[in-house]
Amino acid sequence: MALTKEKIISSIYHQVGLSKNRSRLVVETLFEIIKQTLEQGEDLLVSGFGKFVVKEKSARRGRNPQTTEDLQLRARRVVVFKTSGVLRNKINQGSKDSQ
Repeated sequence: MALTKEKIISSIYHQVGLSKNRSRLVVETLFEIIKQTLEQGEDLLVSGFGKFVVKEKSARRGRNPQTTEDLQLRARRVVVFKTSGVLRNKINQGSKDSQ
């Protein structure tokens, strides 16, 4: 099951002891800062977690798989996440324990 924004707010409420409204404000503000940073095309680095990188994708030819019609895909920006070595090691360490 995915971790949702509501679960993050609830975890802050229980673990940190902030009120529900204050926890919600903290999470919403953090996400707003992240969105604004990425919208401006800046990378976002969180030490020990990873880096969000904005990449430019150029226009290219594509094909509709249902109709096999050729089409032109527009140029766009995408966000790519690269895990830090620390997080990658923790993720892989957990999978070794379960095998």
